[in-house]
Amino acid sequence: MKKWILVLIALLVLAGGGFLVTRVMGGRGRAEWRPGTPLEPERINVGVIYITDPTSETSGYAYSHEIGIREMQRAIGLRDDQIIRKVNVQDTSAEAVEHSIRECIAQGANIVIATSWGYMETCEKLADEFPLVIFTHATGVRHNETNFTNYSGRIYQPRYLSGIAAGLVTVTNKIGYVAAMGRDNSEVTGGLDAFALGVESVNPDARIYVKVTNRWFDPMGEAQAARSLITEGADVIAQHCDTPNPQLEAQSSGVWGIGYNSDMKNDAPRTTITSVVWNWGSYYIHLLESVIDGSFTTKTYYGGIDEGVVDLSPLDESLVPPGVAEAVAAARERIMSAEFDVFEGVMETNDGSVVGVEGGALSDEEIQSGIHWYYRNVVEP
Repeated sequence: MKKWILVLIALLVLAGGGFLVTRVMGGRGRAEWRPGTPLEPERINVGVIYITDPTSETSGYAYSHEIGIREMQRAIGLRDDQIIRKVNVQDTSAEAVEHSIRECIAQGANIVIATSWGYMETCEKLADEFPLVIFTHATGVRHNETNFTNYSGRIYQPRYLSGIAAGLVTVTNKIGYVAAMGRDNSEVTGGLDAFALGVESVNPDARIYVKVTNRWFDPMGEAQAARSLITEGADVIAQHCDTPNPQLEAQSSGVWGIGYNSDMKNDAPRTTITSVVWNWGSYYIHLLESVIDGSFTTKTYYGGIDEGVVDLSPLDESLVPPGVAEAVAAARERIMSAEFDVFEGVMETNDGSVVGVEGGALSDEEIQSGIHWYYRNVVEP
């Protein structure tokens, strides 16, 4: 009997019965997704690629995505075995990224969510190879017409609000900013410029001093950059990098901090006045609903405070002077009412040139991929 079972499996393989073999061998198989066709929730398997292990973290970049995945799972009603996680996949190794994505697909994933910028090229490559798998990439700029998209948000909106808080609390008028990437990356640079605009709106004398780690995830480098900024006189430390280490350095030095990705109040409660946060669940629910009802497209998702995908965590009023909360709330209301755009009018850069036009505002495309300049109050190393 055992011999005949083995013969049957071999015949199925030769006949192209790979899906049935997977079932016989106890795997989960992969239901095919097709453009424009609804896919039942119970047939969906989601592969998620993380740069760290968010299941063992309480804050930071990957953790914020994991919270969003959990929100999506609850909202859609997916089982635990419908989520396939690959953790500690360094985006500096294309081979490791490709291996992890292929593992997800082999385990049945018909949706792959790649959460780090450095996964983009691999997603683009594999999307061509697997046209019946949806690939969606965080904060990227590439897509195709059928099964590869990207998603991000107007993080510059809460960045501007956090700049108002920083500008009102600083005493030295030196504000430190730990950046993962330099001016070549529009996501990071645009956020820094929005922060700088917020600072200047309430404190024209303040300056923002930036240190670049050149890595998205660099715990030691992020801590070192923060220490250097504090040594140079910064009494507020903001960040666009993955770990809470800049906030921990701020707390140990007794200066203010502004976190990023998730609310870093949990990590540095004595110093973090607020955090610029991502609520990725808003997008992940939108993504799964579009797959289920057959409306999925590869149009870039770019939500703001209105859509709930970005925001500012509650301001700790015990750490800030009177009036800060009111100033932040008033600016938030102006953004929400669409009467104000962060990147509007003519703006002067720190090299003396100008961008923008009177009476206009930068487009989404310019903000996503065209900001390679620092605002005039930003000081580079």
